[in-house]
Amino acid sequence: MIPEFLAEVQITYSNPVKSVDRFKVVGSQSVASALREFWPSYDHIEFMYMIMLNRQNQILGYHQVSKGGITGTIIDLRVIYQVALKANASAIIIAHNHPSGNLEPSETDKKITREVKDAGKILNIALVDHIILTTDGFHSMADDGQL
Repeated sequence: MIPEFLAEVQITYSNPVKSVDRFKVVGSQSVASALREFWPSYDHIEFMYMIMLNRQNQILGYHQVSKGGITGTIIDLRVIYQVALKANASAIIIAHNHPSGNLEPSETDKKITREVKDAGKILNIALVDHIILTTDGFHSMADDGQL
C-alpha cells in the first residue's frame, strides 16, 4: 500500500494530429504565419508562446509560456523545457509580442534568448528561433544572426 503522503507523478502527451498532416516550418515567415493563427493580441498585453518541433521541423504543438503586462512578461526556463520534454520536442521556437510596435529586440530579449539556448544545449533541444511579433510585422532573431 502506498502512503498518502507520496504522490505519483504522471506524465502524459497526446497529439491528435497525424504526422502527415503536421505543419512544417520552412523559415521565419512560416513560423510567423503559424503564430498569427492562435496569437490572442498584439496591442496591449505582452505574451510569450513556444512552438515545439520534431526532427523534421514539423510542429508538435504550441504552449502559452506567459502572459504579462504592457511592457513585459516573466519567462521561466523550467516551464519552457518542462513543456518541451513532455512533448518529446527535438527543437523549440519561442515568440513574444511587443505591444509598442517596435520590432527591435531589447537587451532583455537578447538575454533570455541566450539563456533558453544554453539550457537547451544541456537537454539536446535546439532553440531554432526567437520571433518578435507586432501587429504589422515580425523580427526573427535567427534571420538576424542573433542565435
